[in-house]
Amino acid sequence: MSLPAFKTLRNCQTIAIDDVPLVDTTVFRNSIITAVEGGSRICALFGVPRDRLDPQVFSKQLSRAVIRVFAVLAHDREGTLFIISTDIRGSYAALTPDCPQAHWFERELFEQWGVVPEGHPWLKPIRFHKTYNKTEDQTNARESMIGITDFFRLEGSEIHDVAVGPVHAGIIEPGHFRFQCHGEYVYHLEISLGYQHRGIEPALIGGPTKRTLHYMETLAGDTTIGHAMAFSHLMETIMGVSVTPRAKTIRGIALELERLANHIGDLGALAGDVGFLPTASYCGRIRGDVLNLTALLCGNRFGRSLVLPGGVAFDLDNTLVQQLKDRLRAAFSEVSAAVNLLWDTPSVMARFENAGRISKETAKSLGLVGPAARACDIVRDARYDFPAGIFRFSQIPVSTWDTGDVFARAYVRWLEIQRSVTFIQNQLEMWPEGKTETEIKNLAANSLAVSLVEGWRGGICHVALTDSRGLFSHYKIIDPSFHNWMGLAMALRNQQISDFPLCNKSFNLSYCGHDL
Repeated sequence: MSLPAFKTLRNCQTIAIDDVPLVDTTVFRNSIITAVEGGSRICALFGVPRDRLDPQVFSKQLSRAVIRVFAVLAHDREGTLFIISTDIRGSYAALTPDCPQAHWFERELFEQWGVVPEGHPWLKPIRFHKTYNKTEDQTNARESMIGITDFFRLEGSEIHDVAVGPVHAGIIEPGHFRFQCHGEYVYHLEISLGYQHRGIEPALIGGPTKRTLHYMETLAGDTTIGHAMAFSHLMETIMGVSVTPRAKTIRGIALELERLANHIGDLGALAGDVGFLPTASYCGRIRGDVLNLTALLCGNRFGRSLVLPGGVAFDLDNTLVQQLKDRLRAAFSEVSAAVNLLWDTPSVMARFENAGRISKETAKSLGLVGPAARACDIVRDARYDFPAGIFRFSQIPVSTWDTGDVFARAYVRWLEIQRSVTFIQNQLEMWPEGKTETEIKNLAANSLAVSLVEGWRGGICHVALTDSRGLFSHYKIIDPSFHNWMGLAMALRNQQISDFPLCNKSFNLSYCGHDL
């Protein structure tokens, strides 16, 4: 696929910032819309103040009010990334009316930088944080208290709102859900987030520092390995160093163990939501068993301090390899028995099937990723489309289903569990010799790189820009939840409100991964 206005690059490839095409806003908008219509999708759309970019890269300095907006698009089938940029002062014609994938990104641009997408149908904050680029003539409307906003409203006889959260029962992160209902029937669900915003991206500027890896591992704690890998791949790419085969193998095993633990936990939670206690009870325990396998690798059940730029911090000996084999075999045998109870129980299937259905067209339009996309028969998996590390040499088949409902999102998880177990077993049989760390270097100056990793929720995208000193002038993180929250809202349309817990768990999105 050829897109003349874009610069083409691959996953984990470094380019000079001044090699990124700079076009006017009309060309920028039309190019993105045309690319998406041709099968590409938006991985990242973000702004950087011009005064943050190095003056050696650009011919002249403009005022702080000018925001350089970068767009990174992915063409999954070809495994190709495309990048383009434009300078915006004040406002531009919104992409969202013609490209719904841009909806959430443009709201973020507006909130962060004061850039107004004219014609955006739903312009309101997504995190309620301070606007970094606010000019004197702008009001404080975008700096209101978290959750205080104008919610979408329906009018009519017996139409009512049901507000849930941000404080929920049990130990769970905060998020607010506003349902517009007629009786039990849901016309629309509006999701208001931002309660977990910690300012991670601004804290990364000027790095990397000793704290940078900690930020990556904790920005979404259940995806420690996924985000640490995306960051490490990015660092290694800009440094121009390669990781040893042994380190790649350990990273791949850790990533798939993280996927196993969370998928098993999700299937157990889905069983719990429909009151099917056998699977719920067993999967809760088995998830812990898999987390303990990660603890065998590094001493931490979530994989903290395992993955780092240049390799991994822990190695495996023959004894640990054998323990992993034996304990993984036992866990898979038990989870197979527990999960197959779901598919064999008519009362469970009656709740799963046709609940929270999303069409393939809607999923493509919104740019869904991960199991949510693959449950709509979309072949989209960074391990297959944009392989990096061990996945360049040992690929995992993409697991899909075609009904787009709760059952499909559950069953795709089960297919992925089976394939992840097979992958880990194969890697443990073909254990490479050698070191686990490579000597790291300084980051290349005035450079840009993109890293894609398939976390257990879906595609993770990290983008880094460096200045003339080889330090981060900007760092952008797109957690898969950022793409998928709107998918949950669409899944609830025309459903019973009592199906919300089931639909919500079938997506199982991250509040803190979105809020950063």
